[in-house]
Amino acid sequence: MGFWKAWFSNPEAVNTTKNTSVEEKVNATANNRAGGTPIVFSTEREIDLYELEELCDAVGWSRRPLRKVKKAIEHSFLVASMWQVRGTQKRLIGFARATSDHAFNATIWDVVVHPEYQSKGLGKALMKYVLKQLRTEEISNVTLFADPHVVEFYQGLGFMSDPEGIKGMFWYPH
Repeated sequence: MGFWKAWFSNPEAVNTTKNTSVEEKVNATANNRAGGTPIVFSTEREIDLYELEELCDAVGWSRRPLRKVKKAIEHSFLVASMWQVRGTQKRLIGFARATSDHAFNATIWDVVVHPEYQSKGLGKALMKYVLKQLRTEEISNVTLFADPHVVEFYQGLGFMSDPEGIKGMFWYPH
């Protein structure tokens, strides 16, 4: 739901969807694939940066300065996390974020799922959750950048390489 719709569709509304913590449980199949322990999605931005760094380390990503990671999260349009829940303990097992122009376009970044939870349908569930949240905000054009070894994964979710022959261009400082 867009910002103005949130304010005018409910006269008592004081929070927009974006500021409200959204948690959803993954369907029973995904929970069973995760060993039967509940898996929860959240758009809450309070993420322990050291826990996120451990998750990124687990998949072999290069370390990035935590101050920049914090800034990237703060300036993202959407931050989605996936948690394994055991009693009162939560473990970060997945993460993704998106930037946006807040009207038409969004780009998904930093999609990561802990290796212990890969090939269980949880990465697909995380991406569907992210796409659902973006569609709720009426974002209609979603892009992402994918390493060659995960292109097939994203194609299975409906992403296309170079739709309509459009080629991305990049500028980097020399």
